[in-house]
Amino acid sequence: MAARPMSRMLGRVLRSTTRSCSSGAPVTQPRPGEPSQPATEELSRRRQFLKEHKAPFSDFLTDNFGRQHSYLRISLTEKCNLRCQYCMPEEGVLLTPKGDLLTTEEILTLARLFVKEGVDKIRLTGGEPLIRPDVVDIVAQLHQLEGLQTIGVTTNGINLARLLPQLQKAGLTAINISLDTLVPAKFEFIVRRKGFHKVMEGIHKAIELGYSPVKVNCVVMRGLNEDELLDFVALTEGLPLDVRFIEYMPFDGNRWNFKKMVSYKEMLNTVRQRWPELEKLPEEKSSTAKAFKIPGFQGQVSFITSMSEHFCGTCNRLRITADGNLKVCLFGNSEVSLRDHLRAGASEEELLRIIRAAVGRKKRQHAGMFNISQMKNRPMILIGG
Repeated sequence: MAARPMSRMLGRVLRSTTRSCSSGAPVTQPRPGEPSQPATEELSRRRQFLKEHKAPFSDFLTDNFGRQHSYLRISLTEKCNLRCQYCMPEEGVLLTPKGDLLTTEEILTLARLFVKEGVDKIRLTGGEPLIRPDVVDIVAQLHQLEGLQTIGVTTNGINLARLLPQLQKAGLTAINISLDTLVPAKFEFIVRRKGFHKVMEGIHKAIELGYSPVKVNCVVMRGLNEDELLDFVALTEGLPLDVRFIEYMPFDGNRWNFKKMVSYKEMLNTVRQRWPELEKLPEEKSSTAKAFKIPGFQGQVSFITSMSEHFCGTCNRLRITADGNLKVCLFGNSEVSLRDHLRAGASEEELLRIIRAAVGRKKRQHAGMFNISQMKNRPMILIGG
């Protein structure tokens, strides 16, 4: 399918899903990048103030290689309403008993502690975070934390259109939506569920409410969706999207095979053959994505090269799993239970010592592409993405 017809097709899909919104209210498209909420100006002022008055970074979150961990990913649940092939085994996973998962108050207690020590970005993940009943309240309470500049969510998009107005009002500032194909039938094959049009409606709602860019995460798998690279790139011509192509990564139960992985360089070459004018964009020091833009296009494309070109040297990310374990590396097996220490009555000082010890054990880099594929690790859905 040609790139421009595909872009027009998505436009038709977005318009049709707009007409089918349950509210029945007319939906208008904002000007490109135009925020729909006055709160955006307040957020911008808040971020500038925090940047100008930033305190020295915490030793507790600085590892032995000088990496300052200012970005925390918190998994709100292990449950998901999809069954993506690259994320979990077909038969599903054995879920942690509810009593062993972090409570809302425990999540917020840990978030406050990390933000106090210098974390300025929190991303809520899962499973699927938007199936947690109190997700809006969690976002609202995180928004009250002084020093926290960004609250993001990584979602499969199924519930996004319905919840996003409330989430934006609560303080959500960034959105990543998983979408691995633009073909409805293939979508059902990859995720083993229906819901393509709901995801498209969620993307439209994010654009409508002024999120820019709206990040679209696409895991590229050979023989499945690598033939859609150009169609995804074409979407950025008229939409404020950052389409992020992610190299297929091994997790327990996803039957990873090296032959299924499409490398960053191969993807980049494919895109450049169609758009030789593709330009490289500057990178932030801790960025995991290599970003590019086609001149004249509204959006951009990025490549997350976890397998072929790791970015361990500038990693600033920590993870808390839904059952309260701190992971200092996505591909590491080492975890420490913050939940157990919380429930045992650990003081803030004791928790910080535990966190510092875990961060101090973080290695310079992960074990490497081929070694990772042989390691026993949690399915991606349990790690928190």
